[in-house]
Amino acid sequence: MGPIRRFFGKLRSNLSGNATMLVAIGMPAMIGGAGYAVDTAQWYMWKSELQHSVDQAAYAGAWALARSDSASTYNARALQEYDANLSKTKSFASRPNVKLASYAGGANNSIIVTATASKSLPFSSFLTGRAATIRATAQASFAKGATYNACLVSLAEDGTGTSIGGNATVRAQCGLAALSCSDDAINIDGSAHVSTDSIVTCGTATVPAGLESTVTEKVTTLEDIYKDLTPPTNNTTRSDACTGTGNNKQASLLPGTYKGGLIVKCKTTMASGIYVIDGGDLDLTANYNITGTGVMFILKNGATMKFGGSGNGNKVTLTPPTAADFIGTPYADKADKYAGILVFEDRDNNAASPGHILNGNSNSLIEGLIYLPDGNLRINGTANVAAQCLQISAYTLNILGNATLETLCPTDKATSVGSSIPQVKMVR
Repeated sequence: MGPIRRFFGKLRSNLSGNATMLVAIGMPAMIGGAGYAVDTAQWYMWKSELQHSVDQAAYAGAWALARSDSASTYNARALQEYDANLSKTKSFASRPNVKLASYAGGANNSIIVTATASKSLPFSSFLTGRAATIRATAQASFAKGATYNACLVSLAEDGTGTSIGGNATVRAQCGLAALSCSDDAINIDGSAHVSTDSIVTCGTATVPAGLESTVTEKVTTLEDIYKDLTPPTNNTTRSDACTGTGNNKQASLLPGTYKGGLIVKCKTTMASGIYVIDGGDLDLTANYNITGTGVMFILKNGATMKFGGSGNGNKVTLTPPTAADFIGTPYADKADKYAGILVFEDRDNNAASPGHILNGNSNSLIEGLIYLPDGNLRINGTANVAAQCLQISAYTLNILGNATLETLCPTDKATSVGSSIPQVKMVR
């Protein structure tokens, strides 16, 4: 037994085999670590591709929902983008779950896309006994773009464009708009009475309680749709002389150029056509009946407009030309653009202060678009203007005192002032 004990004693004190034993003991951990690294790299690649695919699907679905003409296709567009962005995981990725969701206090204003990918990998499946599964989710919110129309428009790009003060009453469901990007671009005094479905501005609007829900601010895409349109002309020189005496005085006016202005001094009938007011006043405020069907007034060289009546039974009836009125004229190719314009101010008119004036009474009928891109329009405290579809686009618009302005123009017939851009953002 002595030799045997000595042998095991020597063996116990011999260190030459330790490295082999340590390697043998550590080999499973080293192989496991390598296998885990390979599987992790696969998972990361799957996750990256799957996440990109659901991100693109959410974007596509949200953009479709942000536009009315494509909203019904949002699910198909989301699936299309999801499939288009799969490559490595295409054969084992699930079909995505696409659903609408409410976000940040909105209602169904976002889209959520969720998908998974499952596949067995050699090492992880050996250890867990099942396939590896990864999951990816994306959520994109959207805000629809809007198209804006208005029948009372101020065109100034800074400062207060529209001001309604005192006890003025304005009924214009067809909307108010201001292109100004300044604070108080629209300022409605608290004592004014305004009824409208829409108030939109590039800047901000100060409005009385009850109108806040109609206001849309910071719409930077508003525009003057007539800014590139040149006013038509008629170079035939005319005069505004009355004929007859006493109560039988009357004037039958013809289209042409009225140098120094056109001031109504008796009962007046205007033939249809273009009336160019070359300086002076277009003054239709006298106590006489005035009728003009299919007429357009052009203001230039400082001409000012004074519309309305002083009551006492007089009546002002003015309607603009239709597209058919321009057939056979040099402006036939732009007939649709000129149609409906009652007053067209030259952009370099430089009308004398205080600018243009619109009065009226309940007997007056003034229709069409009054387009004053270079001037201020005042609707005074004595005005009482009612119309089926009167529209006003002026550099600035002031409605004062006890003035009453009512236009029944449908919103879809009012002047287009632009649209807001749909917005989409990834929120998860």
